[in-house]
Amino acid sequence: MTMIRERVMRSERVLGAMVFEFFSPGLPQIMFSAGCEYLIYDMEHTGIGFETLRDQVSFCRGLPITPMARVPRGEYHFLARALDIGLRGVMVPMVDSVEKAQAIVAASRYPPLGRRGAAFGFAHDDYLPGYPDEKIRHANDEILVIAQIETERGLDAVEDIAAVEGIDVLWVGHFDLTNFLGEPGGFQSRRYLDALGRIVRAARTHNKGLGFMASDLNWAREYAGYGFNMLAVGPDQALLGNAVGSMLKDFAEL
Repeated sequence: MTMIRERVMRSERVLGAMVFEFFSPGLPQIMFSAGCEYLIYDMEHTGIGFETLRDQVSFCRGLPITPMARVPRGEYHFLARALDIGLRGVMVPMVDSVEKAQAIVAASRYPPLGRRGAAFGFAHDDYLPGYPDEKIRHANDEILVIAQIETERGLDAVEDIAAVEGIDVLWVGHFDLTNFLGEPGGFQSRRYLDALGRIVRAARTHNKGLGFMASDLNWAREYAGYGFNMLAVGPDQALLGNAVGSMLKDFAEL
């Protein structure tokens, strides 16, 4: 099976979900059955920790679905630990400088590409024996590193961030970006749409993937039209609430 990272970098369409609320044992199988190729578990806004994520990684084993996490911030102790428990990618919020992008890569890649500490025969390499050089090479090829562009500072530095080797995807944090641009919720404002265009151009110039979480088909269609190829559904709690609410409305009319 072709790795998610390779496909995203080729600008292929890759579909998944962001998970904020429901961390049940059956979730990975349910999401795979629904068509997800990856899951991104959120640590930034949910308060979940690595113990919860370790369980989710275990539930993903044996399934052709790639588990990833959005860490709270781009610091070594979040990034390296997330990868060591077996997650295959990391999303980092509020990346707003080339220095931060470089530090994220350093924490997420083994030498010579980065400064990630090595321990083998653990969850991240499926507890298997093997040669360290092969495991290092495989991890550096497989791990997907996603930088969120969601502040005015990140927008100002987006070309330099996109140029950093080891940053694979630029992911638009649309709510935060509108907030920091002074247009809260202004998803059709000229300033926000101009920002989207700049992010898309930076990604295309440097052969990076483009990511976005869409809460409905209209959002997905719009951003696919802009060139976003790594699309996620979410938030999970809103999708469930909307589905139940829609059905109950129909029930009430019986």
